[in-house]
Amino acid sequence: MAQHAYMIGTGIGNLAAGIYLIRDGGWHGDQITMYGLETHGANDGDTVTGYENEYGNQALKNSQGYLAKGGRMLNEETYENLWDLMRSVPSLDHPDQSVTDEILAFDHAHPTHDVARLMDKVNGIRNKGDENDYRHMQFDNRDRYLLTKLMLMPESKEERLNDIGIDEWFASSPHFFTTNFWYMWQTTFAFKRQSSAMELRRYMNRMILEFSRINTLEGVTRTPYNQYESLILPMRKFLEDHGVTFINNRKVTALTFKDTPMRDDIIVTGFDYEEVDGDHQAGHVDVNDDDFVFDTNGSITDSSSFGDMDTPLKENHEYAPSAALWKQASEHFYDLGHPDKFFNDREQSEWMSFTVTNNDHKLLNEITRITQQQPGNALNTWIDSTGLMSIVVHHQPHFHAQKENETVFWGYIMYPRRHGDYVNKPFIEMTGREILTELIGHLNEVDDSRDKIGDHIDDIMASTVNVIPVYMPYASALFNRRAVGDRPLVVPKHSHNLAFISQFAEMPFDMVFTEQYSFRCAQRAVYTFLGIPLSKLTPLHHYEKDPKVMARATKTMFR
Repeated sequence: MAQHAYMIGTGIGNLAAGIYLIRDGGWHGDQITMYGLETHGANDGDTVTGYENEYGNQALKNSQGYLAKGGRMLNEETYENLWDLMRSVPSLDHPDQSVTDEILAFDHAHPTHDVARLMDKVNGIRNKGDENDYRHMQFDNRDRYLLTKLMLMPESKEERLNDIGIDEWFASSPHFFTTNFWYMWQTTFAFKRQSSAMELRRYMNRMILEFSRINTLEGVTRTPYNQYESLILPMRKFLEDHGVTFINNRKVTALTFKDTPMRDDIIVTGFDYEEVDGDHQAGHVDVNDDDFVFDTNGSITDSSSFGDMDTPLKENHEYAPSAALWKQASEHFYDLGHPDKFFNDREQSEWMSFTVTNNDHKLLNEITRITQQQPGNALNTWIDSTGLMSIVVHHQPHFHAQKENETVFWGYIMYPRRHGDYVNKPFIEMTGREILTELIGHLNEVDDSRDKIGDHIDDIMASTVNVIPVYMPYASALFNRRAVGDRPLVVPKHSHNLAFISQFAEMPFDMVFTEQYSFRCAQRAVYTFLGIPLSKLTPLHHYEKDPKVMARATKTMFR
């Protein structure tokens, strides 16, 4: 009987693992079965109705429009695994072209250049050429010393940062959290003050190339459409065409293991599951000793909940299903990490997003006028908003189904339990209409024209099809304070057939909250199981060792 691979979760990491098995391992698709609670994963983007019947979601009073729970920015220089693997996957829109070639061609034709990255009530858009201009990082010497000390810490000493937050690392320099750098860095990558200093160290090394251009986001690589349509659907089509079996709406609830004498060999013998639609039928799948199990041990979009234009969301208190399976496995073996560090502290990890759909271009044109930039360039943050609100306006259309008259953009709030500045209630309790009111209030504050956007709020509301607020309790969980050993290795020691592929598996050097990390996990897991030398892993760039890059970074630090 041929070997079989069981993929628990159908996010981008397990999809990549399936492609690696076929492309580099010579496997046939009928040897691979993928079990998913839903199809979108963290790379989402669809019509609202595309989400309503998925696990944990509910029917809405207003299900018109589109939904993007969040966005994942790509990077041409440091996403080595993604570009390499996606060169093997045909584009759905241009079958004679790979996904990699399609994305890079689109991005080169529509390069990002943000000219309104930071805004506030006093200074408006911070690009006026004064000391508040966001081209200035605004560091003082203490900030520079602590940031440099963090970055230069060798990876072998990373345990010195065990359970230390960024706020603790910079405790002697609170000025750091008032700088343009911090406002841009935290809202570009979704860090919080209490996030892991260990992960910030990794980011400063891996993304040092972006340090000198973070104010314009020129290093951001955009997909032609949302990433569900531009990345996930082509990957699923590739796998389906090769005979891979997809089973949706199935939650794996427990792994069973072989009882070895010393309990130090990890051998999965099967897993229990339940159907999450219909009659919730339960079942069990047997796993042979030479089969492989790839588990998504944590998803940042688990347990999310959403509302609509006039309906507030209702918080979903469920412990993340993907992490619950990881937790069940960690109860059998002592070296599989600590899921509660990431999934039992919502204050560290929660944030909200919202997606706005309009049936004309009025609001989009107003945003373009105020921010002085065309769609596709913008990540705008209001640094004095209590919830730290940002918006992202993509090149239009952002969805294949989007009509010519429609516009769609999304935004996010880093602190959803804080009260709004224009709507006096916590963001998590707001309807979509109230969140849009909050946004227009902030836009109005930085609008220098006599005919201000706030004078047209009724027309804007009338043209708004829907605003979907989404609460994600684990959106930043991958940045939670952690210690060495809190994340399991991709292939744990003594594991014969279990691998973890997610943002919560441990690898050297690379940084989480990136598709690159998921692809890298997938390649490492597949190569380990198939006996392919890890020296054959896709080479990574080390820009932190490039003298020219470091010289530019040093210049930027003193700018």
